[in-house]
Amino acid sequence: MDTAPPRDTGKLTFRDATEADVPALVELIESAYRGDSSRAGWTTEADILQGQRTDPQGVREVVESPGSRLLVVERDGALVACCQLEHRGEAAYFGMFAVRPLLQGAGLGKAIIAEAERSVREGWGAREMHMTVISARAELIAWYERRGYRRTGRLSPFPYGDERFGIPQRDDLAFELLVKELEG
Repeated sequence: MDTAPPRDTGKLTFRDATEADVPALVELIESAYRGDSSRAGWTTEADILQGQRTDPQGVREVVESPGSRLLVVERDGALVACCQLEHRGEAAYFGMFAVRPLLQGAGLGKAIIAEAERSVREGWGAREMHMTVISARAELIAWYERRGYRRTGRLSPFPYGDERFGIPQRDDLAFELLVKELEG
């Protein structure tokens, strides 16, 4: 049995999310990180966090916030991924990154992060891209390091007790800031 992810050849298209996209984006983000569906991909957080990853209000806030974009990634008209981009002066913040679990490992992530970096460099003049990753996610941090991000050692606490971010299954969770200088 072949368990390799499908390798679609359709061209990726990128656009800003709208209010109408919110339900599908919530479903995509949840499917990539939580519950049994997330286990089909490698980015699952199901073993360290249960409950929700986001909700319609959280996604809507990103869509509507000035200086923020939620980039929708489609292939042949189907939603395959998304990521948040937020303008923070000379830096941009990259977050809410989700790729459909069955498409993970097929090179989409590399293409999307490259487009996100190009977009903030050209559109906002950003010189750095920042992101936070749960420090216990060694395999995910390693993936970002291979894309040129560096660990800073700067940690911020996980919001224990706020179930909007999930229900932790361990007591050692924190977010680490990763940074990449963007070439002009």
